[in-house]
Amino acid sequence: MNQVQQRNRAALASGKTDIVVIGGYGSVGRTISMQLAKIFPGRVYAAGRSLQSAQRFSDETGGRVKPMQWAVGSDAPKRDLSSIALIVMCLDQDEPGLIEQCLQEGTHYMDITAKVDFLLKAGRVDVPEPQAAAVLSVGLAPGLTNLLAAKAAAALDETDKIEISLMLGLGEHHGKAAVEWTIDSMGADFEVAETDRLRKVRSMTDGITANFGGGLGRKRVYRFPFSDQRTLPGTLDVSDVSTRLGFDVNGIARVAAGLRRLGIFRLLRWSPLRTLSVKLAGALHAGSEQFAVRVVAYGRSNGRPAEAGCTIRGIRQSDMTARVAAHTAEMLVNRPELRGVLHLEQLLDADAVWAAVRTQSASELEVDLLFEVPEVLAEGPVRLPTRRGV
Repeated sequence: MNQVQQRNRAALASGKTDIVVIGGYGSVGRTISMQLAKIFPGRVYAAGRSLQSAQRFSDETGGRVKPMQWAVGSDAPKRDLSSIALIVMCLDQDEPGLIEQCLQEGTHYMDITAKVDFLLKAGRVDVPEPQAAAVLSVGLAPGLTNLLAAKAAAALDETDKIEISLMLGLGEHHGKAAVEWTIDSMGADFEVAETDRLRKVRSMTDGITANFGGGLGRKRVYRFPFSDQRTLPGTLDVSDVSTRLGFDVNGIARVAAGLRRLGIFRLLRWSPLRTLSVKLAGALHAGSEQFAVRVVAYGRSNGRPAEAGCTIRGIRQSDMTARVAAHTAEMLVNRPELRGVLHLEQLLDADAVWAAVRTQSASELEVDLLFEVPEVLAEGPVRLPTRRGV
Protein backbone atom coordinates (compact mmCIF):
# COMPACT_ATOMS: atom_id res chain seq x y z
CA MET A 1 0.00 0.00 0.00
CA ASN A 2 1.46 3.38 -1.03
CA GLN A 3 1.39 6.56 1.06
CA VAL A 4 -1.59 8.04 -0.81
CA GLN A 5 -3.65 4.90 -0.19
CA GLN A 6 -2.63 4.89 3.48
CA ARG A 7 -3.73 8.52 3.89
CA ASN A 8 -7.01 7.82 2.11
CA ARG A 9 -7.72 4.80 4.29
CA ALA A 10 -6.96 6.78 7.43
CA ALA A 11 -9.20 9.64 6.29
CA LEU A 12 -12.09 7.24 5.69
CA ALA A 13 -11.63 5.34 8.95
CA SER A 14 -14.11 7.47 10.93
CA GLY A 15 -17.11 5.47 9.72
CA LYS A 16 -17.94 7.96 6.98
CA THR A 17 -16.70 6.22 3.87
CA ASP A 18 -18.78 7.38 0.91
CA ILE A 19 -18.10 10.19 -1.55
CA VAL A 20 -21.23 11.43 -3.31
CA VAL A 21 -21.01 13.55 -6.47
CA ILE A 22 -24.41 15.20 -6.93
CA GLY A 23 -24.84 15.79 -10.62
CA GLY A 24 -22.18 13.14 -10.98
CA TYR A 25 -23.41 11.81 -14.31
CA GLY A 26 -23.57 15.26 -15.97
CA SER A 27 -21.10 16.81 -18.38
CA VAL A 28 -18.47 17.79 -15.79
CA GLY A 29 -19.70 15.63 -12.91
CA ARG A 30 -18.99 12.37 -14.71
CA THR A 31 -15.34 13.35 -15.15
CA ILE A 32 -15.08 14.21 -11.46
CA SER A 33 -16.74 10.91 -10.51
CA MET A 34 -14.36 8.86 -12.64
CA GLN A 35 -11.27 10.66 -11.37
CA LEU A 36 -12.32 10.21 -7.75
CA ALA A 37 -13.14 6.54 -8.35
CA LYS A 38 -9.50 5.98 -9.27
CA ILE A 39 -8.38 7.51 -5.98
CA PHE A 40 -11.12 6.04 -3.77
CA PRO A 41 -12.13 2.72 -5.40
CA GLY A 42 -15.53 1.44 -4.34
CA ARG A 43 -16.39 4.63 -2.45
CA VAL A 44 -17.74 7.00 -5.13
CA TYR A 45 -21.41 7.48 -6.03
CA ALA A 46 -22.76 9.49 -8.98
CA ALA A 47 -26.03 10.94 -7.73
CA GLY A 48 -28.87 12.88 -9.29
CA ARG A 49 -32.61 13.09 -9.66
CA SER A 50 -32.75 10.20 -12.14
CA LEU A 51 -31.65 6.85 -10.73
CA GLN A 52 -31.93 5.42 -14.23
CA SER A 53 -29.39 7.93 -15.59
CA ALA A 54 -27.10 7.27 -12.62
CA GLN A 55 -27.33 3.53 -13.21
CA ARG A 56 -26.60 3.94 -16.91
CA PHE A 57 -23.47 5.95 -16.13
CA SER A 58 -22.44 3.39 -13.50
CA ASP A 59 -22.71 0.67 -16.13
CA GLU A 60 -20.52 2.73 -18.46
CA THR A 61 -17.81 2.78 -15.78
CA GLY A 62 -18.04 -0.96 -15.22
CA GLY A 63 -19.39 -0.36 -11.74
CA ARG A 64 -16.37 1.66 -10.62
CA VAL A 65 -18.78 4.52 -9.91
CA LYS A 66 -21.96 3.50 -8.08
CA PRO A 67 -25.42 4.97 -8.74
CA MET A 68 -27.52 6.94 -6.26
CA GLN A 69 -30.75 8.93 -6.48
CA TRP A 70 -30.57 12.35 -4.88
CA ALA A 71 -32.94 15.25 -5.50
CA VAL A 72 -31.76 18.82 -4.93
CA GLY A 73 -34.05 21.68 -3.95
CA SER A 74 -36.10 23.15 -1.14
CA ASP A 75 -38.70 20.39 -1.55
CA ALA A 76 -36.12 17.58 -1.42
CA PRO A 77 -36.23 15.35 1.68
CA LYS A 78 -33.42 15.57 4.22
CA ARG A 79 -30.84 12.84 3.67
CA ASP A 80 -28.97 10.61 6.09
CA LEU A 81 -25.29 11.66 5.99
CA SER A 82 -23.99 9.15 8.52
CA SER A 83 -21.96 7.23 5.91
CA ILE A 84 -20.92 10.17 3.71
CA ALA A 85 -17.43 11.64 4.10
CA LEU A 86 -17.76 14.18 1.28
CA ILE A 87 -20.43 15.66 -0.96
CA VAL A 88 -19.35 17.24 -4.24
CA MET A 89 -22.10 19.50 -5.59
CA CYS A 90 -22.31 20.01 -9.37
CA LEU A 91 -25.91 21.28 -9.54
CA ASP A 92 -27.24 24.79 -8.92
CA GLN A 93 -29.17 25.39 -5.72
CA ASP A 94 -31.11 28.32 -4.29
CA GLU A 95 -30.62 27.76 -0.57
CA PRO A 96 -27.62 26.47 1.45
CA GLY A 97 -29.57 24.08 3.69
CA LEU A 98 -27.48 21.07 2.66
CA ILE A 99 -24.29 22.96 3.55
CA GLU A 100 -25.63 23.66 7.03
CA GLN A 101 -26.51 20.01 7.51
CA CYS A 102 -23.06 18.89 6.35
CA LEU A 103 -21.30 21.26 8.74
CA GLN A 104 -23.49 20.13 11.63
CA GLU A 105 -23.11 16.40 10.96
CA GLY A 106 -19.42 16.18 10.07
CA THR A 107 -19.60 15.70 6.30
CA HIS A 108 -17.24 17.75 4.15
CA TYR A 109 -18.89 19.64 1.30
CA MET A 110 -17.46 21.04 -1.94
CA ASP A 111 -19.26 23.15 -4.56
CA ILE A 112 -18.24 23.63 -8.20
CA THR A 113 -21.24 25.76 -9.18
CA ALA A 114 -21.07 29.47 -10.00
CA LYS A 115 -24.51 30.90 -9.15
CA VAL A 116 -23.69 34.24 -7.54
CA ASP A 117 -26.71 34.59 -5.25
CA PHE A 118 -26.27 31.09 -3.89
CA LEU A 119 -22.53 31.44 -3.27
CA LEU A 120 -23.09 34.70 -1.40
CA LYS A 121 -25.67 32.96 0.81
CA ALA A 122 -23.39 29.96 1.26
CA GLY A 123 -20.49 32.19 2.26
CA ARG A 124 -22.60 33.62 5.09
CA VAL A 125 -23.55 30.23 6.57
CA ASP A 126 -22.63 30.32 10.25
CA VAL A 127 -22.95 27.02 12.10
CA PRO A 128 -21.84 27.08 15.76
CA GLU A 129 -19.00 24.61 16.30
CA PRO A 130 -19.01 23.15 12.77
CA GLN A 131 -17.89 19.55 12.47
CA ALA A 132 -16.69 19.75 8.85
CA ALA A 133 -15.70 22.17 6.10
CA ALA A 134 -17.52 23.52 3.06
CA VAL A 135 -15.29 24.68 0.20
CA LEU A 136 -16.81 26.99 -2.41
CA SER A 137 -15.57 28.43 -5.73
CA VAL A 138 -13.93 25.25 -7.00
CA GLY A 139 -13.15 24.85 -10.71
CA LEU A 140 -11.82 27.19 -13.38
CA ALA A 141 -13.97 30.31 -12.95
CA PRO A 142 -14.53 30.51 -10.07
CA GLY A 143 -11.61 28.44 -8.85
CA LEU A 144 -8.31 28.91 -10.64
CA THR A 145 -9.30 32.53 -11.24
CA ASN A 146 -9.56 33.00 -7.47
CA LEU A 147 -6.17 31.39 -6.88
CA LEU A 148 -4.47 33.54 -9.52
CA ALA A 149 -6.11 36.66 -8.11
CA ALA A 150 -4.79 35.80 -4.64
CA LYS A 151 -1.28 35.20 -6.02
CA ALA A 152 -1.25 38.45 -7.99
CA ALA A 153 -2.51 40.44 -5.01
CA ALA A 154 0.08 38.86 -2.71
CA ALA A 155 2.87 40.05 -5.02
CA LEU A 156 2.01 43.67 -4.14
CA ASP A 157 2.26 45.47 -0.82
CA GLU A 158 -1.16 47.05 -1.40
CA THR A 159 -3.80 46.09 -3.96
CA ASP A 160 -6.51 48.49 -5.13
CA LYS A 161 -7.97 46.66 -8.12
CA ILE A 162 -7.95 43.22 -9.74
CA GLU A 163 -8.93 42.51 -13.35
CA ILE A 164 -9.65 38.89 -14.30
CA SER A 165 -9.82 37.97 -17.99
CA LEU A 166 -10.98 34.56 -19.18
CA MET A 167 -10.68 33.26 -22.75
CA LEU A 168 -12.69 30.18 -23.74
CA GLY A 169 -12.35 28.07 -26.86
CA LEU A 170 -15.44 27.83 -29.05
CA GLY A 171 -14.35 24.41 -30.33
CA GLU A 172 -14.98 22.67 -27.01
CA HIS A 173 -18.16 20.70 -26.46
CA HIS A 174 -20.11 21.94 -23.44
CA GLY A 175 -23.06 20.48 -21.57
CA LYS A 176 -26.53 21.92 -22.06
CA ALA A 177 -26.62 23.58 -18.63
CA ALA A 178 -23.33 25.41 -19.31
CA VAL A 179 -24.56 26.62 -22.71
CA GLU A 180 -27.85 27.82 -21.21
CA TRP A 181 -26.04 29.72 -18.47
CA THR A 182 -23.74 31.42 -20.98
CA ILE A 183 -26.60 32.41 -23.30
CA ASP A 184 -28.69 33.74 -20.40
CA SER A 185 -25.71 35.64 -18.98
CA MET A 186 -25.05 37.45 -22.27
CA GLY A 187 -28.05 39.66 -21.59
CA ALA A 188 -27.73 39.89 -17.82
CA ASP A 189 -27.40 42.94 -15.60
CA PHE A 190 -25.47 42.25 -12.41
CA GLU A 191 -23.74 43.93 -9.50
CA VAL A 192 -20.00 44.21 -8.92
CA ALA A 193 -17.97 45.55 -6.01
CA GLU A 194 -16.26 48.81 -6.78
CA THR A 195 -14.60 51.10 -4.22
CA ASP A 196 -16.49 49.61 -1.28
CA ARG A 197 -19.90 49.80 -2.93
CA LEU A 198 -21.98 47.77 -5.35
CA ARG A 199 -22.49 49.05 -8.89
CA LYS A 200 -24.78 47.58 -11.53
CA VAL A 201 -23.14 46.70 -14.85
CA ARG A 202 -24.26 44.95 -18.02
CA SER A 203 -22.79 41.82 -19.55
CA MET A 204 -20.74 42.22 -22.74
CA THR A 205 -19.93 45.87 -22.05
CA ASP A 206 -16.85 47.77 -20.78
CA GLY A 207 -14.43 45.80 -22.96
CA ILE A 208 -10.66 45.72 -22.50
CA THR A 209 -7.85 43.98 -24.37
CA ALA A 210 -6.08 41.20 -22.44
CA ASN A 211 -2.75 39.70 -23.45
CA PHE A 212 -2.95 35.94 -22.84
CA GLY A 213 0.55 35.31 -24.18
CA GLY A 214 1.79 32.17 -25.87
CA GLY A 215 0.27 31.77 -29.31
CA LEU A 216 -3.00 33.37 -28.21
CA GLY A 217 -1.85 36.97 -27.98
CA ARG A 218 -4.31 39.76 -27.32
CA LYS A 219 -8.08 39.18 -27.13
CA ARG A 220 -11.00 41.48 -26.48
CA VAL A 221 -12.86 40.58 -23.26
CA TYR A 222 -16.08 41.98 -21.77
CA ARG A 223 -17.86 42.10 -18.42
CA PHE A 224 -19.52 38.82 -17.48
CA PRO A 225 -21.35 37.70 -14.29
CA PHE A 226 -18.82 35.25 -12.88
CA SER A 227 -19.12 34.84 -9.13
CA ASP A 228 -15.43 35.42 -8.31
CA GLN A 229 -15.79 39.19 -8.70
CA ARG A 230 -18.40 39.22 -5.91
CA THR A 231 -16.63 36.90 -3.44
CA LEU A 232 -12.99 37.97 -3.87
CA PRO A 233 -13.46 41.47 -2.35
CA GLY A 234 -14.33 39.74 0.91
CA THR A 235 -11.62 37.06 0.90
CA LEU A 236 -8.79 39.26 -0.44
CA ASP A 237 -9.90 42.61 1.01
CA VAL A 238 -9.73 44.30 -2.40
CA SER A 239 -12.47 46.81 -3.11
CA ASP A 240 -12.55 46.63 -6.93
CA VAL A 241 -12.67 43.28 -8.75
CA SER A 242 -13.92 42.68 -12.30
CA THR A 243 -14.16 39.53 -14.42
CA ARG A 244 -14.42 39.55 -18.22
CA LEU A 245 -14.98 36.93 -20.89
CA GLY A 246 -13.69 36.54 -24.43
CA PHE A 247 -13.26 33.79 -27.01
CA ASP A 248 -10.47 32.27 -29.03
CA VAL A 249 -12.05 33.19 -32.39
CA ASN A 250 -11.25 36.82 -33.08
CA GLY A 251 -14.31 39.02 -33.47
CA ILE A 252 -16.89 36.76 -31.80
CA ALA A 253 -16.81 38.66 -28.51
CA ARG A 254 -17.09 41.98 -30.39
CA VAL A 255 -20.12 40.65 -32.27
CA ALA A 256 -21.74 39.54 -29.01
CA ALA A 257 -21.06 42.97 -27.49
CA GLY A 258 -22.67 44.58 -30.53
CA LEU A 259 -25.74 42.38 -30.23
CA ARG A 260 -26.00 43.37 -26.57
CA ARG A 261 -25.94 47.06 -27.51
CA LEU A 262 -28.74 46.45 -30.01
CA GLY A 263 -30.84 44.71 -27.37
CA ILE A 264 -30.92 41.39 -29.22
CA PHE A 265 -30.39 39.34 -26.07
CA ARG A 266 -33.64 40.69 -24.62
CA LEU A 267 -35.43 38.71 -27.31
CA LEU A 268 -34.09 35.50 -25.75
CA ARG A 269 -36.62 35.89 -22.98
CA TRP A 270 -39.03 34.40 -25.51
CA SER A 271 -38.75 30.69 -24.80
CA PRO A 272 -38.78 29.33 -28.39
CA LEU A 273 -36.02 31.71 -29.47
CA ARG A 274 -33.96 30.89 -26.36
CA THR A 275 -34.30 27.17 -27.04
CA LEU A 276 -33.15 27.66 -30.63
CA SER A 277 -30.20 29.83 -29.54
CA VAL A 278 -29.07 27.22 -27.00
CA LYS A 279 -29.29 24.51 -29.64
CA LEU A 280 -27.29 26.54 -32.18
CA ALA A 281 -24.67 27.58 -29.61
CA GLY A 282 -24.27 23.97 -28.47
CA ALA A 283 -23.64 22.89 -32.06
CA LEU A 284 -21.08 25.65 -32.69
CA HIS A 285 -17.53 24.32 -32.82
CA ALA A 286 -15.79 27.04 -34.79
CA GLY A 287 -12.62 27.45 -32.79
CA SER A 288 -10.22 25.46 -30.64
CA GLU A 289 -10.50 23.80 -27.23
CA GLN A 290 -8.03 26.20 -25.64
CA PHE A 291 -8.69 28.29 -22.57
CA ALA A 292 -6.61 30.95 -20.84
CA VAL A 293 -6.80 33.06 -17.70
CA ARG A 294 -5.02 36.38 -17.23
CA VAL A 295 -5.24 38.16 -13.86
CA VAL A 296 -3.71 41.57 -13.18
CA ALA A 297 -3.60 43.21 -9.74
CA TYR A 298 -2.99 46.97 -9.51
CA GLY A 299 -1.58 48.74 -6.48
CA ARG A 300 1.78 49.57 -4.92
CA SER A 301 5.02 47.79 -4.18
CA ASN A 302 7.94 49.34 -2.29
CA GLY A 303 6.04 52.61 -2.29
CA ARG A 304 5.72 52.76 -6.08
CA PRO A 305 2.71 52.19 -8.35
CA ALA A 306 2.91 48.63 -9.62
CA GLU A 307 0.95 45.81 -11.19
CA ALA A 308 1.33 42.05 -10.85
CA GLY A 309 0.05 39.58 -13.40
CA CYS A 310 -0.54 35.82 -13.52
CA THR A 311 -1.34 33.81 -16.66
CA ILE A 312 -2.19 30.19 -17.41
CA ARG A 313 -3.19 28.47 -20.65
CA GLY A 314 -4.58 25.01 -21.25
CA ILE A 315 -6.90 22.73 -23.20
CA ARG A 316 -10.57 21.95 -22.39
CA GLN A 317 -11.79 24.15 -19.58
CA SER A 318 -14.46 21.62 -18.53
CA ASP A 319 -11.77 18.98 -18.04
CA MET A 320 -9.69 21.46 -16.03
CA THR A 321 -12.70 22.24 -13.84
CA ALA A 322 -13.01 18.52 -13.11
CA ARG A 323 -9.29 18.16 -12.38
CA VAL A 324 -9.34 21.05 -9.89
CA ALA A 325 -12.45 19.59 -8.26
CA ALA A 326 -10.98 16.09 -7.95
CA HIS A 327 -7.73 17.48 -6.50
CA THR A 328 -9.63 19.58 -3.96
CA ALA A 329 -11.91 16.68 -3.06
CA GLU A 330 -8.95 14.40 -2.36
CA MET A 331 -7.41 17.09 -0.17
CA LEU A 332 -10.66 17.50 1.77
CA VAL A 333 -11.05 13.79 2.45
CA ASN A 334 -7.49 13.70 3.71
CA ARG A 335 -8.06 16.63 6.06
CA PRO A 336 -10.91 15.73 8.42
CA GLU A 337 -9.80 18.48 10.82
CA LEU A 338 -10.93 21.32 8.52
CA ARG A 339 -13.89 23.36 9.75
CA GLY A 340 -16.19 26.11 8.47
CA VAL A 341 -16.99 27.73 5.12
CA LEU A 342 -14.04 28.58 2.90
CA HIS A 343 -13.50 29.72 -0.67
CA LEU A 344 -10.78 27.89 -2.58
CA GLU A 345 -8.24 30.73 -2.29
CA GLN A 346 -8.53 30.62 1.51
CA LEU A 347 -7.42 27.00 1.56
CA LEU A 348 -4.99 26.36 -1.32
CA ASP A 349 -2.46 28.33 -3.36
CA ALA A 350 -2.12 28.72 -7.10
CA ASP A 351 1.33 27.17 -7.49
CA ALA A 352 0.49 23.92 -5.71
CA VAL A 353 -2.88 23.47 -7.40
CA TRP A 354 -1.61 24.27 -10.90
CA ALA A 355 1.33 21.91 -10.44
CA ALA A 356 -1.09 19.15 -9.46
CA VAL A 357 -3.73 19.65 -12.17
CA ARG A 358 -1.93 20.97 -15.25
CA THR A 359 -1.55 18.67 -18.22
CA GLN A 360 1.36 18.41 -20.66
CA SER A 361 -0.49 20.71 -23.06
CA ALA A 362 -0.94 23.43 -20.41
CA SER A 363 1.46 26.30 -19.80
CA GLU A 364 3.48 26.94 -16.70
CA LEU A 365 2.08 29.50 -14.29
CA GLU A 366 3.59 32.75 -15.59
CA VAL A 367 4.08 35.68 -13.24
CA ASP A 368 5.17 39.24 -13.93
CA LEU A 369 5.64 42.33 -11.76
CA LEU A 370 5.86 45.76 -13.35
CA PHE A 371 6.57 49.20 -11.90
CA GLU A 372 5.49 52.53 -13.32
CA VAL A 373 8.50 54.88 -13.44
CA PRO A 374 8.99 58.30 -15.04
CA GLU A 375 10.71 58.23 -18.42
CA VAL A 376 12.79 61.30 -19.16
CA LEU A 377 12.57 60.78 -22.90
CA ALA A 378 8.82 60.30 -23.03
CA GLU A 379 5.79 62.23 -21.90
CA GLY A 380 4.17 59.41 -20.00
CA PRO A 381 5.25 56.58 -17.69
CA VAL A 382 6.62 53.33 -19.03
CA ARG A 383 6.32 49.92 -17.43
CA LEU A 384 9.54 48.08 -16.74
CA PRO A 385 9.33 44.31 -16.10
CA THR A 386 11.20 43.32 -12.97
CA ARG A 387 10.37 39.62 -12.66
CA ARG A 388 8.99 36.86 -14.83
CA GLY A 389 8.96 33.20 -14.04
CA VAL A 390 7.10 30.27 -12.59
